[in-house]
Amino acid sequence: MGIVVLTMKASVIEMFLVLLVTGIHSNKEMTKKIKRPKFTVPQINCDVKAGKIINPEFIVKCPAGCQDPKYHVYGTGIYASYSSVCGAAVHSGVLDNSGGKILVQKVAGQSGYKGSFSNGVQSLSLPRWRESFIVSESKPQKGVTYPSTLTYSSSKNPDAKAGETTKAYQRPSAPGTTAQPVTLMQILAMPAAEVTHATLPKPFPFATSATSSPRPQPVGHGSWEMGEMDLWKPGPVLLDAGFIPKEELSTQSSEPVSQGDPNCKVDLSFLIDGSSGIGKRRFQIQKQFLADIAQALDIGPAGPLMGVVQYGDNPATQFNLKTHMNSRDLKTAIEKITQRGGLSNVGRAISFVTKTFFSKANGNRGGAPNVAVVMVDGWPTDKVEEASRLARESGINIFFITVEAAAENEKQYVTEPNFANKAVCRTNGFYSFNVQSWLGLSKTMQPLVKRVCDTDRLACSKTCLNSADIGFVIDGSSSVGTGNFRMVLQFVANISKAFEISDTDTRIGAVQYTYEQRLEFGFDKYSTKPDILNAIKRVGYWSGGTSTGAAIHYALEQLFKKSKPNKRKLMILITDGRSYDDVRIPAMAAHQKGVITYAIGVAWAAQDELEIIATHPAREHSFFVDEFDNLHKSVPRIIQNICTEFNAQPRN
Repeated sequence: MGIVVLTMKASVIEMFLVLLVTGIHSNKEMTKKIKRPKFTVPQINCDVKAGKIINPEFIVKCPAGCQDPKYHVYGTGIYASYSSVCGAAVHSGVLDNSGGKILVQKVAGQSGYKGSFSNGVQSLSLPRWRESFIVSESKPQKGVTYPSTLTYSSSKNPDAKAGETTKAYQRPSAPGTTAQPVTLMQILAMPAAEVTHATLPKPFPFATSATSSPRPQPVGHGSWEMGEMDLWKPGPVLLDAGFIPKEELSTQSSEPVSQGDPNCKVDLSFLIDGSSGIGKRRFQIQKQFLADIAQALDIGPAGPLMGVVQYGDNPATQFNLKTHMNSRDLKTAIEKITQRGGLSNVGRAISFVTKTFFSKANGNRGGAPNVAVVMVDGWPTDKVEEASRLARESGINIFFITVEAAAENEKQYVTEPNFANKAVCRTNGFYSFNVQSWLGLSKTMQPLVKRVCDTDRLACSKTCLNSADIGFVIDGSSSVGTGNFRMVLQFVANISKAFEISDTDTRIGAVQYTYEQRLEFGFDKYSTKPDILNAIKRVGYWSGGTSTGAAIHYALEQLFKKSKPNKRKLMILITDGRSYDDVRIPAMAAHQKGVITYAIGVAWAAQDELEIIATHPAREHSFFVDEFDNLHKSVPRIIQNICTEFNAQPRN
């Protein structure tokens, strides 16, 4: 019996020990769980701005679709806090459009933010902003505790994801008290006498232990001091809670106005299709496309400016280049455009833009390239070739977007086959887009913006090298001689090489004279540089007297009379002696007709005659060399003077 009792006691002791050990392990596990709570990554929407979140450093999860241009981003690498957090993450390349987790760190405000196009997102430029942030991969740093719940600057946060817990920022309460969050609206609603008696969180002294983490300070406000027993006052707590003083509300709550992207300084006209055939639904898609373009371009006085012309039977300006100076106002104006109806007279619209749109009165800046983007549903009902040629010769870079072009069985109805290639600045594919369906139009936005802003490739912009009719008047008298005449022709070729030659760019013509005159080739004879250079080589030496006055008169009648009205007219005359006839009256006629005359004298040329022939001021338009061997030395200076004079004039 005693043995049985001892055995039972031993069993009880053993069970007790097992329970004790189990309890110890359970307590350890509970302790571990308490010490290491599971971190939950907060989720935010694409439109949440960094400035709305008070936390100085945090990890968040972004949804898919934040590449959309409606989520504004300001800056490159370092972003203004007015930017969409997730939009900036896509722009920086940390995320793609499918979303994911990111680490966000607040940094100081910058004096300027530069916009750029990266990873499918067009960020905007901004002169300055009070706070910035950077984004990186969501790799937690050792020793840093990241919040599972974000702290917003307002208790009612429309940007927060549905179901997400948010809170108004408040000071920690004193030990032993339970503080309730107090919002700005609640405080403002209280009578002044009741504010100090409200149940509010008491301020906590700023003194912190070495292990405590620093609390974020509102931008633009210094720290404040108070005694332990001081009564709470609403002013400092509002500042400390991240609220913005009344005098700052207007500047912080409204969207900053950009000065525009300086890397895309173009004057842009959109010619939109308002014909009856496009229908209301497709017209609305076209308007949305324009609004997206306006947002992506970052409109502003230091960057691109944009106007819109709508065409049907007749074109009409909806607004010009100077009407709206930022993307926000421009988008609002686009929304208000109503469809005109009628035919699809694109050629008439291009002529209208050439003659009236790109004028100083309409906001044309002169120093910015002119670009016209023509949108066509199907095909035009009139011809575009001649109107487009005149536009190109006026320095307008024409882009064409053709949506739902004619099918094979519809091509019989097209007024002008291959109309887009006849209209665009160049037929190399850079200036034309063929979109199969209006539903696919949005895919054209990013490549179009990139091309419009690539000013180095806007080949139809007028420059000193692509906008002139240059007529050479060459002395072929006996005193020149065969060998020297070859040097004169080489001089003519050297100048011609410097220019961009085509039927719509610079054109070259030549007259040779002695007592008589001969048209070697006119402006419309050759349209490529190789053909011009070969034609110069083939000019044969004539030999005879020197009637320079008659030669100038002949060049005006036989060469420059056929010059295009929108071309700069340059006459470059080369002679080696004094004229047998009077040069004053012919030279004066040339000047009155707007022909800019350069007089090049060699050896026995009379310098007083050169100054009479040359356009004023003579020192910039007359040149003299003592030998034919030295003619080539004057080529760089002549070209430089031509360009200097051109750049001093309005671009169009």
